[in-house]
Amino acid sequence: MKEPPSKRPKIVRGDDDYMPGNIIEIQLHNFMTFSHLTCKPGPRLNLVIGPNGSGKSSLVCAIALGLAGDPKLLGRAKDVGSFVKRGEESGYTQITLRGSTKEERITIMRKMDTSNKSEWLLNGIVVPKKEIAEITERFNIQVSNLTQFLPQDRVCEFARLSPVNLLKETQKAVGDPQLPIWRDALIEKSQEVKTLERAIESNEKTLDQHKAYIAEQQREVERVRQREELLAKAETMKKKVPWLKYDMIKAEYLESKENEKEAKKKLDEAAKILNNLKEPIEKKKRDKDILKEKVKKIATRIDANAEKRINTLEDAESCGVKVQGSYKEMENLKRNEESRQQRILKAKEELAAAELELENMPPYEPPKAKIEEMRGQLSELRVSATEKMRQRQEKEKLLFQKRKALGENQERLKQIQGRNMKLLQALKRSGCHRIVEAYDWVQSHRQDFKKEVYGPVLLEVNVPERHHANYLEGHAPNYVWKSFITQDPHDRDLLVKSLKPFDVPTLNYVANQRFSSDPFQITDQMRALGIDSRLDQVFDAPFAVREVLVSQCHLDKSYIGSEKTDHMADEISKLGILDCWTPENHYRCTKSRYGNHVSATVDMVSQSRLFECNIDDKEIERLNAKITELEENITSLERSVRSLQSEGSLIDEEAAKLEKEREEIIRVAQLESRKRRDMQNRIEQKKRKVESIEREDDLDTLMAKLIDDCAKYNHDRFRLLMKFKDLLVESVKLKQTHAENHMAAIEFDAKIREMEINIKQNEKSAHQAAMHLEECKEAVRYCQEKLSAAKRHAESVAVLTPELGKKFLEMPTTIEELEAAIQDYISQANGIFSLNRNVLEEYEHRQRQIAALSTKLEDDKLKLQIHKEEIDQLKASDESWLPTLRNLVAQINETFGRNFKEMAVAGEVSLEEHGMDYDQFGILIKVKFRQTGELKVLSAHHQSGGERSVSTILYLVSLQDLTHCPFRVVDEINQGMDPINERKMFQQLVRAASQPNTPQCFLLTPKLLPELEYSEACSILNIMNGPWIEQPAEVWSGGECWRNVTGVKAQ
Repeated sequence: MKEPPSKRPKIVRGDDDYMPGNIIEIQLHNFMTFSHLTCKPGPRLNLVIGPNGSGKSSLVCAIALGLAGDPKLLGRAKDVGSFVKRGEESGYTQITLRGSTKEERITIMRKMDTSNKSEWLLNGIVVPKKEIAEITERFNIQVSNLTQFLPQDRVCEFARLSPVNLLKETQKAVGDPQLPIWRDALIEKSQEVKTLERAIESNEKTLDQHKAYIAEQQREVERVRQREELLAKAETMKKKVPWLKYDMIKAEYLESKENEKEAKKKLDEAAKILNNLKEPIEKKKRDKDILKEKVKKIATRIDANAEKRINTLEDAESCGVKVQGSYKEMENLKRNEESRQQRILKAKEELAAAELELENMPPYEPPKAKIEEMRGQLSELRVSATEKMRQRQEKEKLLFQKRKALGENQERLKQIQGRNMKLLQALKRSGCHRIVEAYDWVQSHRQDFKKEVYGPVLLEVNVPERHHANYLEGHAPNYVWKSFITQDPHDRDLLVKSLKPFDVPTLNYVANQRFSSDPFQITDQMRALGIDSRLDQVFDAPFAVREVLVSQCHLDKSYIGSEKTDHMADEISKLGILDCWTPENHYRCTKSRYGNHVSATVDMVSQSRLFECNIDDKEIERLNAKITELEENITSLERSVRSLQSEGSLIDEEAAKLEKEREEIIRVAQLESRKRRDMQNRIEQKKRKVESIEREDDLDTLMAKLIDDCAKYNHDRFRLLMKFKDLLVESVKLKQTHAENHMAAIEFDAKIREMEINIKQNEKSAHQAAMHLEECKEAVRYCQEKLSAAKRHAESVAVLTPELGKKFLEMPTTIEELEAAIQDYISQANGIFSLNRNVLEEYEHRQRQIAALSTKLEDDKLKLQIHKEEIDQLKASDESWLPTLRNLVAQINETFGRNFKEMAVAGEVSLEEHGMDYDQFGILIKVKFRQTGELKVLSAHHQSGGERSVSTILYLVSLQDLTHCPFRVVDEINQGMDPINERKMFQQLVRAASQPNTPQCFLLTPKLLPELEYSEACSILNIMNGPWIEQPAEVWSGGECWRNVTGVKAQ
């Protein structure tokens, strides 16, 4: 970082009377009150004059913002977008500074828009803000320093500056640029010295305390150390105990391993013997299995032979049965031939009787004409019933639709009426915590009121459009919505008294004192601006509620516009409209009491929170009427349905009766027809029976057939019996072979059992050997786990190292002797008694603290010496901070005292010193405005506003000859001064501005006293603003004199 020069370069005026960094020209476009402004200030004192609100402070804001100043330092707004002229999207400031030479011009433009974005241009080239800050730093322009830049809204801050802050601001504005650096260095070093001195003092006390305490603990520490040595020996011996136990367990482990080897050897011998015995028995078993397979096959053949013999014998017996049956059938044929003739005769007699009965049956003709007549009547009745059913279904369908509509309307009404509670809850959330109780009280006491009581107002007002609800809620104060409205003084008194605990207001409407509102009328000019309605026309409410709202909130004075209105917002006030709502903004205009000046404010439109669940009273009334109409329609339809149902029932009963009669006639006709058909069927059956009996074969043919069958059956029976004999012989041979093989298998079983008994005995021995081996293995595993656990335990107590092994050799070799020695050492240690168990830890901790504190004390003392030497070096030089500052304050005091003396009062500027506390050094301004008074420090408590203004401007004038800034801005500092002081102050400003090499000065004031003395150093800038200023401004911009403009010619 580049260090500033030791001396600030003196700024000298050029041939054009301007100094480097002076403002030559200011251009504004769409900035605050100005659409466009071009200003060319003079090189010395510039008096900016104009009435309040004309835009003087806009010029100050433009200088600050255009030279990289922060909007916050102006005290007006936080964002740069707030300085764009209302109704415009963007604007800019352009400031031209005089360079180091007469020809050099530095033009700085700052473009800004309502979205708080800025763009910087240096001589027409876009640059970052950093380069603009470098330009201001180059010319020592400090818009944040109150001694250089004092806007109107921060004048009062100057008087509130503490002496310390006043010193800081003065150092920045005048004097050597090294002063703040030297001051900060001295403050830093002095604070470090104080910190080191406090630390050294505290550490020395702590060190002495630690040393005294250690001396007291020395004897007690020796006893504790002796006791700890004994306990340490006992602990060392305790470490050997687990290792001795480990050695014992290891011996047991080695013994179990030997037992395992012996058991494995015995098991191997038993297994060898067992294998030698198993081979012969396996061979015997294989031979036995082969023999068993042969026996099984023979048994299968025996079973098959037996099955064949049974089947053959059954077939032979069947042939015998058939022969016997043929003999019996021949005998039966002989007996049946005699009865066949008798059956033929009987069948013919039955046929003749049936034919005779059929001839004797009386003829029957069904009444077809009557049946057709009944069918026609039934058809008519069914058509009539169908028509009644159709009519009833239509009525029922319409009834269903009406009931459904009734349910929907009732549900809709319930939903709307349920919003009352939601609206009450919205009021409760807005701060009226007991509104529900108040509402319930009013509902339960309505019989006590003489006239209708409305409320809360929110429940009575219906706003169909949501955006109108936003306007209405934003316009009316909150108390109105929770108020109850009465129409009678008695009701008002009762309600005020009863609702007082609920903190709910009561408003009274008097009918004969009706509020007269402006008639509603939208002119063509309003429509051209997008205004289409008024706030008292966008809601529905009972008459009394409407009148109260209009009178209390002046709704008839507030108009409603559109987005088009936003673009022409400046034209609203010209139509006499002081309040207007648009979808985005709320415009409010206020006329000054001292003239026709109109000031406007614009607020954003907030979303409604109370009207989210608004009730539509017209909708409730419509729903109630609709429900009543539907209920009447439903009652009428129900009567019609019941009537149609009764008529249909009568028709159904008549049709059922007629149908029953018709069915009875048809049943009788069908019965008669069935009797005749049955008789005819019986005759046919008799005829077929006679024919069947007559067609039977004769006796000789049947007998010959039966004799042939008997011969065939006897031949088959003989053949089957011979087959049975052969099968019987084969069965005897198979059974003999089966018996021989079975006996051989029994012999194999006996031999195998003997061999298995011998093997079982050897297997038992081998099993015992295996069990013994498993027991030995289990014992080895157990000993191994025990050994591992013992080793882990021993290692957890103490790891066996060579050094520890040597110590173990000096100790007893048995557990009993070792435990006795341990107990002896513990007893000796317990005999040494100490009150403080932690004395050794405290002793060693304090020794470490003493060592650390001693080291830190040496370091701190060395640092303290170095810092004091550095401070002495900074103070020893003649060009150091304090001598330079004293000299600077003396010069300011000399000028300040002289200026005050000229105004017939007294004042001084002094340096408030505080020894080594350099951060407490400050500048005191002391003044008095009366000969009998004493000098008092300048503050808001001791002096009036005018006196503070005089003191402030004289202090700034005192800095005039010493400052090295290119210009100074003071906004309306003369406000509050009496004419005498103001005149004297102005003379001093003129005199100071006339001095060589004084900075350019801007003094803003709404007026000047008459007959003031001016010099060539004064430039007067009149601010003229208004709708008709454009033409005169063009004339003046051409350099014409006042006489030419007014038409007066010079004489």
